[in-house]
Amino acid sequence: MSATLADFLDAYATALRRHLDSPTQAGLSEGYELGRRALVEGVSLLDLTEHHFRVVQAVEHAEGAVPDGRLAETALEFLLQTLAALDIATRGYLDGVGRYEQQRSRADDLAGRDAFRTALVESLQDGFFVADSAGTIVEVNSAFGALTGYGAADVPYPLPHPWSMPEGRYPDLGTEAQRFIIPIRHRDGRSVWLAVSTSALIKPENNERIFVGTIRDVTAEHDAQARDQAASRLATAVGAATSVVEVLAVGLDEVRRTVGAETAVVSVWPNRQAEPEVYASGTEGTPENPELDARARAMLDRARRRPGRSLFAIPEGSEFSEGIVAPLGQTGDAALWLRFAAPRAISAADWTLFSLLIGHLSLAVQRARNFDQARSTSLTLQRAMLGPIELPPRFSVHYEPALPPLEIGGDWYDVVPLRDGTIGVVVGDCVGRGLSAAVVMGQLRTAARALLLRGAGPAQLLAELDTVAGRIPGAMCTTVCAAVLDPVRGLVRYSSAGHMPPILADVDTTGRLLEGGRSVPLATFDPPRRPEATTALTPGSTLVLFTDGLVEQRGVDIDDSFTKIADVLAGTSAKLPREVADAVLSRLRPTAGYDDDVAMVVYRQPPAPLRLDVPAHPDELAALRRTLKAWLAAAAVPHDLASDLVAAANEACSNSIEHAYRNGAVPSGRPASTDLSMGRTSRALPRDPAAGLVHLTATCNTETVVITVADTGVWKPRSADPGYRGRGIDMMRALTEELDIDHTGPGTRVRMSVTLPAITFPVANPLRGTPRRIAN
Repeated sequence: MSATLADFLDAYATALRRHLDSPTQAGLSEGYELGRRALVEGVSLLDLTEHHFRVVQAVEHAEGAVPDGRLAETALEFLLQTLAALDIATRGYLDGVGRYEQQRSRADDLAGRDAFRTALVESLQDGFFVADSAGTIVEVNSAFGALTGYGAADVPYPLPHPWSMPEGRYPDLGTEAQRFIIPIRHRDGRSVWLAVSTSALIKPENNERIFVGTIRDVTAEHDAQARDQAASRLATAVGAATSVVEVLAVGLDEVRRTVGAETAVVSVWPNRQAEPEVYASGTEGTPENPELDARARAMLDRARRRPGRSLFAIPEGSEFSEGIVAPLGQTGDAALWLRFAAPRAISAADWTLFSLLIGHLSLAVQRARNFDQARSTSLTLQRAMLGPIELPPRFSVHYEPALPPLEIGGDWYDVVPLRDGTIGVVVGDCVGRGLSAAVVMGQLRTAARALLLRGAGPAQLLAELDTVAGRIPGAMCTTVCAAVLDPVRGLVRYSSAGHMPPILADVDTTGRLLEGGRSVPLATFDPPRRPEATTALTPGSTLVLFTDGLVEQRGVDIDDSFTKIADVLAGTSAKLPREVADAVLSRLRPTAGYDDDVAMVVYRQPPAPLRLDVPAHPDELAALRRTLKAWLAAAAVPHDLASDLVAAANEACSNSIEHAYRNGAVPSGRPASTDLSMGRTSRALPRDPAAGLVHLTATCNTETVVITVADTGVWKPRSADPGYRGRGIDMMRALTEELDIDHTGPGTRVRMSVTLPAITFPVANPLRGTPRRIAN
């Protein structure tokens, strides 16, 4: 035992005996101080406790009495007071030890959790990243590196990130949506689409804002969606097309832009012997009428013989392709060539896209071919039922169905030249529309034509059509207007079975309705007789017959439509009948198009003769040409024939001016010039009544136009060698059918004549087409 311990134990024994003899608070305080001393001197609790019980036992034996419970209690109180200081120290130690153990356990737990987090992040199939508030990527997992080509070894990745595409804008993580899809450029050069999902967090130690996110490769989904959208756009673009040309006009351009091709070319072989028809879409290097070189033609010819929907790149077997070639459709008569702006590699996704688009285009072409066949059939049927393809001079017709693209309906017209020089005209409208109405129309039209050729007048024709219509299912309530035109006498006889009244317009006069001869529609009642009316056709007047589809529109008063037609006719006396029809249709056409069939016939009565007396001076030729041109238009002479006649008349007048009065005075005045052909008269004060004149007369009957140019001058014989001039007579003979020059009497008389051609006119709207270069 050490001296220090012995001293402590002696001091403890003395203090304990003193307290047992006289227990006081001071004794307890002395015991507390001894406990602090034991703590300082490192006295063991076991030594202290053992020594305490020995001292208490010795005191009890010294007294020789039965153990006193009060003594034992006093001794225990002293011991506890001594141990109080040791207890406080022990509890503090234990608290420290506990805190240490807690911190150590926490550190061990954090280390385990960090290892678990690392393992969890690395096990993710999606790419994982952590970005700071500036957008710098500070942590990525191995999946992130596999998806982008940029792994953990090269972090951090500041903005702009090395995988960002220059043409794309990288979203701001702090202000934009937390879910988005962006394209990136993989380290190996591939384009990849990634779906990004991010969350914002606050670091507790420094309140820094960070972003944690994942990325997923959605390239396959994006490509599939892009293919679906491209196919939808193509289907929408060609959906309204009803002909092969229209399909290629919109389809080639859509395909070319979708696949990024510079040009798209389609060759179609009508038959084995014919050259292919070429349709092209593109800007650079595509001529207005593209022609294929031998290599391209052989390539497309080989492609069209391959199985449907088979594609191959050109050149074959090369890593980079200039374009692709494929058959178009299943019939082996068409092929498509898509040429890229620069050679490029074609991926599996590209092949899928090409196959999908070309398949849709092939289906659209086949559907358009079916439409073309159906439309061709309907046009053939309609030409057989509707009326003549060749019309007499000065006529124009128009037919527009309400149900395209078949171009067939229940309205009809017919123009029938008769043996006595008159012309029968019939315009009718069957109830309903489409093919069923066309069947009724064909039977009634045939019956009406037969009645006209048999010599029936308008009223008789309608009376006999009543009987015919009563035996045709669906013919009840058909409306018909029948007329017989007499161009020579200038008369029109007409009768109407519930039909729209014709409109007649004199020269430069507002049109008026011909409302005579009206009765009920066919096969409705049995009228005692059909009425008939007769109206004069003044020279140059215009007559228009039409069906109700032209004037009956929703929300529009029919009288307003009649007024519009009448107003249009007031300004079209110098226009051809075809131009009159176009002007009427343009004025009345609804924005959305006609909702009922429209049939229209326009007739121009021959104008009064044109007589012009002009001074024999070159300055007069321009006005003479303008006046003659206007008269020829009023006479419904086609523009190309009118140009020839004006040129021939100008040459005849020039000869009179230059040669007939070459030995006399040059005329200086402008005598009276009268033009009564279209109801106009103009006069100028004469300065020299004795001056030479050139007299021009133009006349027109039902089929012939005659122009006469006369003067009172001296005939100049034609030179044996006229040189580069002197070809006027040859030119006049070439521009006219008959040329007669009479210079036997005083002056010279030149007579030129032509026969007006029949008007070749389609009975339905022409096929809608587009140029071969169909897109830019």
